[in-house]
Amino acid sequence: MVQFHIQTDSDIPASKQLFDQIQFAIASRQYPPGHRLPSTRQLAMITGLHRNTISKVYRQLEETGLVESQAGSGIYVKAQGHEGGTQLSSPILEQYPDASKLVQKSLDDLLGQGCSLSQARELFLSEIDWRLRCSARVLVTVPSRDMGAGELMVQEIEQALMIPVQLVPLEELPKILEQTHSGTVVTSRYFIGEAEEIAAPKSVRVIPVDIYDYAKEIKIIQQLAKDSCVGLVSLSAGILGVAEIILHSLRGDDLLIVSAQIEDTYKLNALIRSAQTIISDKASYQRVKEAILNARDDLIRHPELICSENYIGEKSINLLKRELGLG
Repeated sequence: MVQFHIQTDSDIPASKQLFDQIQFAIASRQYPPGHRLPSTRQLAMITGLHRNTISKVYRQLEETGLVESQAGSGIYVKAQGHEGGTQLSSPILEQYPDASKLVQKSLDDLLGQGCSLSQARELFLSEIDWRLRCSARVLVTVPSRDMGAGELMVQEIEQALMIPVQLVPLEELPKILEQTHSGTVVTSRYFIGEAEEIAAPKSVRVIPVDIYDYAKEIKIIQQLAKDSCVGLVSLSAGILGVAEIILHSLRGDDLLIVSAQIEDTYKLNALIRSAQTIISDKASYQRVKEAILNARDDLIRHPELICSENYIGEKSINLLKRELGLG
């Protein structure tokens, strides 16, 4: 179960803390597509926030396209891209009369093994629809303000799938899609709403990938002694911003949290000299390690350096392999 923590005496608005925590839970698939979010009453009891504040956060999430309200039922994580699915059209059923029985039997078999309807839909679409597009152009898109997140995605996808991947700023995606008749657009759930809005008119599908849940790193931080200094290093300014808010929500002023993008040499060197524990993404790890070695004569104690192995969740990498016919 996702745990929510709100620092009520923080300069960061409580609604912002809650919004970022729920968005992270969705992006890391702790709340998967189709999952029902806690009611405003439940969240009020958990967080101590007023239900009106929680309702405001849910409206903001709905505006981003991450969740949808179902009258009389609640707020649900919205299925995106290939997760949507469509029913077989009647002309196809007329042409292949046994198709319906085959689909129903396959679905019954999957449900009998404990698979949910949402998971079954994902399996069907990934095995059929995207295999037809296995040779399609693969584009990773993120807003230009956070190209670092895109670079992390490209590196991990290229390494795992052994295929070339193009990084495209979200602002340039319309122009790029005008020049291609087919393609696979990949992005984080943080940016899925904007990417879908651009790609849908072009009949280009968007695959939202789930980010790693950072459970190992969060556990380490929860166990740090009070007044410890934690350093965060990443290619992505967006990752650092969200991480700072989430960690502040968990520990409040118990910890001093400092962050730096790997290209900011001044901030990186200052971070190395002040932090007892440093958490780095994989792409930045070697350079952080080298910076620590270069500063070793000035350090009273070397910081503990922890490498986050992934940005994209392992299930998403496996799903991309299968959908593109690569594994």
